[in-house]
Amino acid sequence: QNISGEHGLDSNGVYNGASELQLERMSVYFNEASGNKYVPRAVLVDLEPGTMDAVRAGPFGQLFRPDNFVFGQSGAGNNWAKGHYTEGAELVDQVLDVVRREAEGCDC
Repeated sequence: QNISGEHGLDSNGVYNGASELQLERMSVYFNEASGNKYVPRAVLVDLEPGTMDAVRAGPFGQLFRPDNFVFGQSGAGNNWAKGHYTEGAELVDQVLDVVRREAEGCDC
């Protein structure tokens, strides 16, 4: 929310600023989508869907690309071993694919 405001974006990803510097630096955190809208360059990962639902329901929830939400169904219940070896291990390939896609879209 803060970064969107600093770059002159509203909650729909539309640029409302007046500074050329804002537009010049927009690609640091955002990708330009269709219709002159910007989406955050972000991958959101969690082991349970409740957190993602809270993000989607928030004021900037529709700003994120739906494909960049990666989540499991049960969570780890604050158990590190379960999150690392079982529940989390099942999501690793999917998370890496989304991160790879985002990285390939950068101007680096």
